[in-house]
Amino acid sequence: MISMTIRQLFEQINRGYWPYAIILAHIVLGTAMVYSTPRSSIAFLVLITSFFSLYYFKADIRFKIIVGAILALIVIPIVGVRNIFYLEVIFQVCVFAALALGLNIVVGFAGLLDLGYVAFYAVGAYLWAFFGSQQFYVLHFAPGTQPSNLPFLLPGDAFYLFLFLAIIVAAFTGILLGLPVLRLRGDYLAIVTLGFGEVIRVLANNLDKPLNFTNGPQGITPIQRPTMPETVVEWFNNVFGGMIGHKASTADLYNVMFYFFALMVIIVIIFVTRRVDDSKIGRAWTAVREDETAAIAMGIPLVRMKLAAFALGASFAGVMGVLLAASRTFISPESFSFMQSIGVLSMVILGGSGSIPGAILGAATVTLLNLQILQGFSLYLSELRQSDAVIPLINFAWRDLSTQLDPAKYQRLLFGLILILMMIFRPGGLIPAKRRKRRLASDQATAEQ
Repeated sequence: MISMTIRQLFEQINRGYWPYAIILAHIVLGTAMVYSTPRSSIAFLVLITSFFSLYYFKADIRFKIIVGAILALIVIPIVGVRNIFYLEVIFQVCVFAALALGLNIVVGFAGLLDLGYVAFYAVGAYLWAFFGSQQFYVLHFAPGTQPSNLPFLLPGDAFYLFLFLAIIVAAFTGILLGLPVLRLRGDYLAIVTLGFGEVIRVLANNLDKPLNFTNGPQGITPIQRPTMPETVVEWFNNVFGGMIGHKASTADLYNVMFYFFALMVIIVIIFVTRRVDDSKIGRAWTAVREDETAAIAMGIPLVRMKLAAFALGASFAGVMGVLLAASRTFISPESFSFMQSIGVLSMVILGGSGSIPGAILGAATVTLLNLQILQGFSLYLSELRQSDAVIPLINFAWRDLSTQLDPAKYQRLLFGLILILMMIFRPGGLIPAKRRKRRLASDQATAEQ
């Protein structure tokens, strides 16, 4: 009854000029809050959730594109330069959104449960880390020399070439993974892909001897970034310096640049994914996901369809791996653990398996929960422990609260609870795919008969 009332209220608001007013008010409110309190997590969440207002409320598509472009290309970079932590969080959201969209092709579209997806992310990252650093010379010419005394193998602008090379190399790696598992399905497929992901991580962790390819657990650093012309820094400060309140440095604009790269990659992924989903390949993936035996009987080339899903999903992860290596200038095997694969899978399930906007929303929800909400809550509890504040009614001093009760330490527990609740109350995810929504409605109608 309550859900029906909320739905009716939302439908009433979502008419006429109300959606336009709500979208603009949300963006203006979030921007004003961030400017007045630049270190407030609540203000940042109000601003970032304005993207969801653009999605949920019905408005003219041209209005949404213009407002979304202003928000993504002007407001977010200015806010990010004022407080670099905000831009870091948004970059992380973009990275995981791209990974979730790639895994969504494998899991959501083709129905292939991949627990080693982060391996393709590592392939792209180590590809640029090896050729974009001094690691090549460490391997071949000077095993005992400090990297700072060696030249770089390639110039930093080769980064742009490696964005495309990562697509090819990661797609080829995806095909190599797909070949041994073509006859597997369900739990067996999940176990094999899990093992493949761990093989890549263990190789990165141990290929520092007898030949030093990856520098082992110490990781590779420094990794080059593309050139940032001084004229770009001067232009940015001349145009936006008054809004920011201080002069942006080259390091600030590097963060903005990588944010733009991640944004462009997401736009390309969404375009490609939508086109593929509406094509013969997308329909073939749906048939494979629902029933492989029936798909083979209908003449669908099962081998090619599975390999295409693995290759396309892997290529997206490879590109983001190159971006990660260049933006961080350091990578190590710890960045590509099994829990990273589980985290990306949870984003896909939480948002809605097979849903493009659902994968983006799931990535944003999990990342903001990790980097903003839980960490902000932990810092707030830490401040309370250092004060003389007392919990009312029970007269319990905050300083006596155990340090083990730290929300940031219970991320996995919280994600597990969220996913359990999602499976009970919203099995299709936050934004279910249309096919998934129709199937759930059909199953519910059958159960009620």
